[in-house]
Amino acid sequence: MACVGGTTGNDAAQKFLDSLQNDLKNLSAETKKKFPQIKESCEEGIVKLRNAAANPQTPVYYIVNQILYPLVQGCETRDHKIVKICLGMMQRLITQQAVDQKGARYITDTLWMLMESGTEEVKVLQSVTLLLTTNAVVHGDTLARNLVLCFRLHFTKDSTTINTAGATVRQLVSLVFERVVAEDEYFKTRDTVKREVNLEELKIPSNVAPKGLRPCAADAYLMFQDLVQLVNADQPYWLIGMTEMTRTFGLELLESVLTNFSSVFFQHPEFSFLLKERVCALVIKLFSPNIKYRSSVPASVQQATPLDKPYFPISMRLLRVVSILIQKYHSLLVTECEIFLSLIVKFLDPDKPVWQRSLALEVLHKMTVQPELLKSFCECYDLKTHATNIFQDIVNSLGAYVQSLFVNPQLMGQTASAAGAVPGTQGQPPALLAGMPVGPGVSPQPGFFSRGVWLPVVATFSSGQAKSTYLEMLDKIEPPPIPDGYGISVAYACLLDIIRSIALTIEGIPAANGEQQLTVTYKGTEEEKKLHCQLINSSWCGLLAALSPLIDASTDESASENVLKAIQTFASLCGCLDLHTPRDAFITAICKASLPPHYALTVLNTAPQGAGSARSSQDLNSQYNLSTYGEADYRQQVVAVGTPLPTASLPIGAQQGPVMLTAKNLQCMRALLSLAHCHGTILGTAWHLVLTTLQHLVWILGLKPSTGGSLKAGRTTADSNAVITTAVMADLPVLSAMLSRLFESSQYLDDVALHHLIDALCKLSHEAMELAYSNREPSLFAVAKLLETGLVNLPRVEVLWRPLTNHLLEVCQHPHIRMREWGVEAVTYLVKAALQHKYQPPLRENQKLQTLLLGPLAELSSVPHGDVRQRQLECVLHVLHGAGETLSHGWPLVLGIIGAVSDHHGENLIRVAFQCLQLVVTDFLPVMPWRCLPLCVDTAAKFGSQTQELNISLTAVGLMWNISDYFYQNQEKLCQSLSGDTSVFPEFPGTPNMPPFDKLWMCLYARLGDLCVDSRPAVRKSAGQTLFSTISAHGGLLHQPTWQAVLWQVLFPLLDKVRSLSSSASNEKVDTGGNILIHHSRNTAQKQWAETQVLTLSGVARVFNTKRQLLQTLGDFLRAWSLLLEFIENAALSKNNEVSLAALKAFQEILYLNKGSDGNLTQSGVSGISVASSEEPNIWGVAWRVWLSIGAESTTPPGDMDIREELYIPSQPFLTALIQIFPAVFQHIRTKFTSGDLQKLCGVLQNAVAVPVHGEASPFILPSLNDVVLTQLQEGVLHSMELLQKEALSGTENMKSMLAAIFQQLLAFSKFACQAPPYGKLETKNISQMRGISTDWVTMNYVPFGEKALNMVVNLYENTAHDMSVIQANVLQNIIEALHVPLSMKYGCPSASTWKLAVTSLLTVLQTGLPLARKYPQHFEKMWLQLAETLDQFLFPKSFPTMEQCPEEIQADEAVDCQVIELLRDEVLPHSHTIPKEFVLKVVVLLNKGSIHSAGSRTSTDCENEQKLREEFAKTCFETLLQFSLLDGIVSEDGNAGGGEGGLAGRLAVTALLHRFQEVLRQYVEDERRSGKCPLPRYRLSEISFVLKAVATLVVSLKKASPGKVDRSSWEQLIGLYPYLVDCTTTASAQVSQSLREALLQYCDLLQPPLGYPNGV
Repeated sequence: MACVGGTTGNDAAQKFLDSLQNDLKNLSAETKKKFPQIKESCEEGIVKLRNAAANPQTPVYYIVNQILYPLVQGCETRDHKIVKICLGMMQRLITQQAVDQKGARYITDTLWMLMESGTEEVKVLQSVTLLLTTNAVVHGDTLARNLVLCFRLHFTKDSTTINTAGATVRQLVSLVFERVVAEDEYFKTRDTVKREVNLEELKIPSNVAPKGLRPCAADAYLMFQDLVQLVNADQPYWLIGMTEMTRTFGLELLESVLTNFSSVFFQHPEFSFLLKERVCALVIKLFSPNIKYRSSVPASVQQATPLDKPYFPISMRLLRVVSILIQKYHSLLVTECEIFLSLIVKFLDPDKPVWQRSLALEVLHKMTVQPELLKSFCECYDLKTHATNIFQDIVNSLGAYVQSLFVNPQLMGQTASAAGAVPGTQGQPPALLAGMPVGPGVSPQPGFFSRGVWLPVVATFSSGQAKSTYLEMLDKIEPPPIPDGYGISVAYACLLDIIRSIALTIEGIPAANGEQQLTVTYKGTEEEKKLHCQLINSSWCGLLAALSPLIDASTDESASENVLKAIQTFASLCGCLDLHTPRDAFITAICKASLPPHYALTVLNTAPQGAGSARSSQDLNSQYNLSTYGEADYRQQVVAVGTPLPTASLPIGAQQGPVMLTAKNLQCMRALLSLAHCHGTILGTAWHLVLTTLQHLVWILGLKPSTGGSLKAGRTTADSNAVITTAVMADLPVLSAMLSRLFESSQYLDDVALHHLIDALCKLSHEAMELAYSNREPSLFAVAKLLETGLVNLPRVEVLWRPLTNHLLEVCQHPHIRMREWGVEAVTYLVKAALQHKYQPPLRENQKLQTLLLGPLAELSSVPHGDVRQRQLECVLHVLHGAGETLSHGWPLVLGIIGAVSDHHGENLIRVAFQCLQLVVTDFLPVMPWRCLPLCVDTAAKFGSQTQELNISLTAVGLMWNISDYFYQNQEKLCQSLSGDTSVFPEFPGTPNMPPFDKLWMCLYARLGDLCVDSRPAVRKSAGQTLFSTISAHGGLLHQPTWQAVLWQVLFPLLDKVRSLSSSASNEKVDTGGNILIHHSRNTAQKQWAETQVLTLSGVARVFNTKRQLLQTLGDFLRAWSLLLEFIENAALSKNNEVSLAALKAFQEILYLNKGSDGNLTQSGVSGISVASSEEPNIWGVAWRVWLSIGAESTTPPGDMDIREELYIPSQPFLTALIQIFPAVFQHIRTKFTSGDLQKLCGVLQNAVAVPVHGEASPFILPSLNDVVLTQLQEGVLHSMELLQKEALSGTENMKSMLAAIFQQLLAFSKFACQAPPYGKLETKNISQMRGISTDWVTMNYVPFGEKALNMVVNLYENTAHDMSVIQANVLQNIIEALHVPLSMKYGCPSASTWKLAVTSLLTVLQTGLPLARKYPQHFEKMWLQLAETLDQFLFPKSFPTMEQCPEEIQADEAVDCQVIELLRDEVLPHSHTIPKEFVLKVVVLLNKGSIHSAGSRTSTDCENEQKLREEFAKTCFETLLQFSLLDGIVSEDGNAGGGEGGLAGRLAVTALLHRFQEVLRQYVEDERRSGKCPLPRYRLSEISFVLKAVATLVVSLKKASPGKVDRSSWEQLIGLYPYLVDCTTTASAQVSQSLREALLQYCDLLQPPLGYPNGV
């Protein structure tokens, strides 16, 4: 609660005043006895407080100052209790900020008095702190007085007070400066006027602050000035009253201010002045004893003045201050810092005390971790011409320091004891120091051991962080004992941090983050580069001098690792800045550390030619190389023993003793790998150093190259001296991987760096080749790594390809097999990888690059070694698999390699080469330039004709098809590209000016044609199929004139050659050696050639078919057509079924032109053929003649002489094919078709249908008897007939005249359904004895055939019945005659369907024919008798149905009979006057016959069956007879001609009817009487019922008839029925009764003669 500047009017003030009253009351109560005057003062204060509370306007400060009096009095009593109360109240006033400057002076005086009297010192210190920290009221002299008060309390006797005062002083000193910072911050934006500072005034110190300073800054200035005075043992100007001061405390305070408030010194020139003029002078003065003192000089000689001897607490604090000055104020104190740094460097001298050296190291370490600081040193000193090279001195001094540590300790004498060292223990091995076990498997203690000196690592530091130990020992008065290893530990950390800082300065990124960091391109400006180079040049000698012995001396892997990493980093920095000498020196250091001592490697023993300052590193190297295994080298266990790699510089046989590698050697090897991996760009010529070292290490470790160039452990038992521990065996794959990664990282090198690497590898490889000539085992390291380097640098293959592959090709020629093997491995592997790589622009567009990449592979062809050829072909295969699509320009090389293989190379090479060709053809033709295509075709044909491996030949033919397919699909592209020089094509005589694209095709056709007559059937077949498929599929691309070449130079010569070779082929069975089973159809050469003949013929035919339109445009098409048909005829009449059938198929094919086969859309089917009008008759005339010739020759039945041993009967497929060809031919000859042609055709058709089937084949061809399926042959024959009839119906007059002949032939075919035709004299369906061989000839099932022919007849008749030619030719009579056969046989037909079809057909034709017969009676006279006879034999057949017939079938048959009667009823009865009388009488007889149920003398059972079977039929006949009689009479009234005859027929009919009625009635009455109570069968009842209805109907009809038409006898007969009707009245059947009633009712009119009835009639 703050009341400052306020009044007592607010609540807070009131509360505060109340609490003050309470406090004063307490004080009053406490002092009333001993100190009444204080009591009175308290009471006065209370009154004043009350008044103030009552008066709100009273200022708080005024009141507080008044009540301070009793408190001051209370303190003066020095009574502890009262003092405590008073101080407590004062503190409360302070914390409430109720004290102003005046009050503060009162309080300060009171506290001073308490300090001097030594009362409540801690409480006093608290009060001071509160007074100064609560607000900034106290300043100026009051502030000084408070500070002095605290200082004085710091030098009292009481330790608590001392410590509290010390802390308070530190706090208050900081507070004073914090106020300055706050003040500056406050005025930063308000006070922008720059003030002038008169430095001259400042030179005279006084107790008055410079005028320009604000209050807080003035206080700080005076205080800081006095602090310097006090440390310098001078009197203060401002801090009046100081009685005592120590330098240590003063230095600590100075350090604290300098550390925390650097901004004040930089912002205020007055403070900077103090720093420069006072502080630096003080430091230099205080440094003096440390510099002059020498620990190596005897004490008696040293000056005895105590001040001149270095005093640890002051030295240490002084160095802390110096450290701060250098780190924070370097830019202000450039010259002073140069002095300071020089002094610190001198602290490292060997004759300085150990603690002093350690302190200096700690200071240096603090600086080395700051890159900016080191950069500043270099800029301010080393880069300046006349300045001291401070940075160089620092590094060199560290190097000298490290070296000095390993100097033999005896040289140091006993003086070291004065410096706190323990000389007795230095240099002893650790086993004696700590009992540490030493030996394999034991981790050595971290440390450094060299030349008998053992220095353990006792302090470790994080990279980039300095951690002081002795600089922090502020409580020590005497120098602490320093452990042996402390110096080396800090120095080692300094060295690493110097390198880290340099790296950060140069690269701007952390340098020590493992192998992932790759060297970055240097991007500094010229100025920066100058600075960076100076950093390197100033430091490299010293660093190398220090780090080299550290690698050697290190006993700890991590220490070695850190040193190695530092060396790598530094070498990379040198490389970045093109500083080759330091780079090579550092790389050499790692190389040497990687190899055993004294290893004979001359390349490493040439010392770097650096500046003179490099001397120390050379000295060190010489010392380093003195160490030998003879020394008690416990440090590193030997992990591998191997043989050294011979070098050219040594004579053969020298240096063969085993060499040992330690764990550290391998560690250094890893470091070397890491260096090369991360910083390969900067290695330049040093690659040779690195690679030579690695090659030797790899050899000693026994790593051998494997696939892709990586290395694997490959020790052989022959290496008797070789020993490798298990740990290293496990590590070898890691080393190998690191080696591979090193060369993988070469992809990140620039082109120059890459060439350095490749040059170094080639140099190594040449050395290895030289050694191999003397038959020494060569190192394959360089070859393997050349391969690996090539693989990862494919993106810039042009840069490295020539130098790399040229060298590898040299290696391939080497006589040493291991060298050669690896040379080929490297070349092939590289080519494979290079071709698969993705380039920009892409490889396929870069002709130059393709030739470049494939060049080495092609050059391998000139190598004489067989193993190289094998590898070369395998590589080609792999290349094609992996990157074939990119090789657009490399094909001549690839095909050249493939085609160079021939029969004498053996099956294996041929197989590999062919695999290559397969890939080329199947996958890569599109990327091949046209010039290579003839070569490709030739190569494929070459493999087709090779005899080593049949499968290869066959597949080669397949490849030629693929090639043709490619030509076709890419015609446009090829036509465009095929230009210019066509010398790659052969000439084709007879076809001048053939386009190049056609020549390409002719190359292919000619090659395939040659293969079509190969000696091996499989090759012939494959080549033939391919040839014709290509011509058929792609021939349309050829120009028209080229087709003449195809026909007359390829196809017809091929046909002729095949025909002659077939005819001369052997008939002997082929001997296969028992390995392969051959089908009997292929077991002779003749049969195999037959297959070829089939293939060739069908192929040529297909060409003629598909290319018809094109061929027709040639001048000699007719000649070609005739020649082809001649070949076809010849083959069709061959006695080989296969050939003959194929010939027909060929014939068939050339007659059809398929849709769009030639790329042109034509009509489908035969109509699509268009021939030049002049040639057409000739073309189709030839075709028709050939067809007739084949048909006649092949289907003529054998005569008596033909039934002999070699009887040849054509097969069904042959005949089917023959017949199926006819429609195609006929389509074109129909206009010229004569009756003679028809006769010949019918002869062929009839003979073909009659040809029987061989028994063995019958199950495959013959349908079963019950089957309704036609054979294909029969279908074909009928189709031909359909075609003829269709043409006859719609065609020309000449065809219409042939209708009768067509009917005749169809009717002849229809008869086959009942009677199979014979085939000459050949017996069928019987086994004939022919020279003892059983052969079974089986006739066909002709039922479906005959029936379909019959259907055709009916349909044709329906269409043509009205045609006069049909009427005149008695076709209807012929049809009825033909139908007579099945109708008369009826149930005797082979198939029931035949007679049923026959009767249906009869009904159909009569429906059409009868009206015509009536119309043209003269043409149908002979038909009527035939018809009557046929109907009679059909309705009353001689054959009987089987007993198995079911009722439904019986009913169906009866329905058919009824249909016949209905036809007579409908078509004959109404027109009886126009029909011959004989026929009408026959019909009446037939109806009578049919209407009598029980005609004939049969047993009762037969009768029943007959009646049962024919009930409907009889009923129909009855009705018809009745209707006939009545209608006849009615019709006759019309007075038509022939009425007399008609009347007679009618009368006959009536008489027959009445007689029939009487018979039925009599029989019924008799049977009913006999049967008694048993009812008669149903059909008897229906019969009598029918008769009764008929009687009624007849009576009605007779009554209606004109009187002249019914004679008396008829009436009498009718009346005579009456008694019988009356007899029937006894019937029990309701059905009969009803009918009887109707009949009797009609008789009512007959009971008297009708009126007007004429007499005598």
